[in-house]
Amino acid sequence: MAAVGSGGSTAAAGPGAVSAEALEPGTASAGETGCGRPGGGGARVRIAEGSGRFLTEARGSIPFGPTYVSHRRLKYISLAVLVVQNASLILSIRYARTLPGDRFFATTAVVMAEVLKGLTCLLLLFAQKRGNVKHLALFLHEAVLVQYVDTLKLAVPSLIYTLQNNLQYVAISNLPAATFQVTYQLKILTTALFSVLMLNRSLSRLQWASLLLLFTGVAIVQAQQAGGGGPRPLDQNPGAGLAAVVASCLSSGFAGVYFEKILKGSSGSVWLRNLQLGLFGTALGLVGLWWAEGTAVARRGFFFGYTPAVWGVVLNQAFGGLLVAVVVKYADNILKGFATSLSIVLSTVASIRLFGFHVDPLFALGAGLVIGAVYLYSLPRGTAKAIASTSASASTSGPCTHQQPPGQPPPPPKLSSHRADLSTEPFLPKLLMAPVRLLMAPV
Repeated sequence: MAAVGSGGSTAAAGPGAVSAEALEPGTASAGETGCGRPGGGGARVRIAEGSGRFLTEARGSIPFGPTYVSHRRLKYISLAVLVVQNASLILSIRYARTLPGDRFFATTAVVMAEVLKGLTCLLLLFAQKRGNVKHLALFLHEAVLVQYVDTLKLAVPSLIYTLQNNLQYVAISNLPAATFQVTYQLKILTTALFSVLMLNRSLSRLQWASLLLLFTGVAIVQAQQAGGGGPRPLDQNPGAGLAAVVASCLSSGFAGVYFEKILKGSSGSVWLRNLQLGLFGTALGLVGLWWAEGTAVARRGFFFGYTPAVWGVVLNQAFGGLLVAVVVKYADNILKGFATSLSIVLSTVASIRLFGFHVDPLFALGAGLVIGAVYLYSLPRGTAKAIASTSASASTSGPCTHQQPPGQPPPPPKLSSHRADLSTEPFLPKLLMAPVRLLMAPV
């Protein structure tokens, strides 16, 4: 089950969460400026989070001060959390499922993660009510029972998330962690398609091109897997793993868009929504456990095969998504796309060390295409047009010859008009090539 961010939307990078997009402190917007264009006006920069105060800087200047530095630090922390959570969950599941000895029941791990997640959200709501049991009981009665229509709306996405988590265990048990991590990015494609169909959203040409690039990269990786890239354990079925990944991506895309559609305008808190999802997830997970492995669990026990590694998977799945829901509000689309790219590289490198995964040129090509596609898809809408118009004006008219009044210095370079993080955007395109070079390097 995906944890829910403050905006009611879910993460595309895994069972994490994404909050509603908003102009974050440390970002700037400016009117369109330049030679022969309207605009002018300085950048309006928020420097005090939550205070409602703004500082109007001179055009082309950069926000500064302790608050900006603190927010910049939070950006890097959010990047690290997103990367570690995305990669560690997949690697830990793969490790726990391939250990010799008795194999635990995946359905029990899904149920335990839902239980721990629900209890954690309940404790956080209890803390918000300052330890007053009566106030908490009245709040839950009003939010869950009185407003039962909103509660029942969560049954469908909760069912899909529970199915998705079970499918992930099937997929990771039958595919190398690096192959799964690359293939699982198809959820970006499914989410985009469901957004167009269900929310009537439009995609830019760059986004459509990036989705085609994404599909091509995944197809290349799967062709490499079908061609027998490296030794394969006898108890693994790549066909079943691929089918589980595709089904998981379809369910993830539909659930995320459906969740956004039904809860648009809802006022429920992050912890309340995750508690409601946890209640449905636990109940539906128990139904799935009884249907799929009920006899075996009754004979061997609920915690059969549980080791410290298995408990690590459960805790990661339970708390990782909630942690992402907290920090994801500090990450813009570019940072989230970059985190996904880094998690692919991290999973690949760790798979080489832990599982003897072999990286050949075909896998490196497919993974590189997927990394590039994820980054391109995460770019703000105005980026492609800004790049095209800048290059066109430079090639046709040369340097700007707009005359300034006597004694006036020339205007500084204009700020980008698209939404982006000033603290991270400059270095991301350069660092994007580092993962590709790492994947292409001989092992």
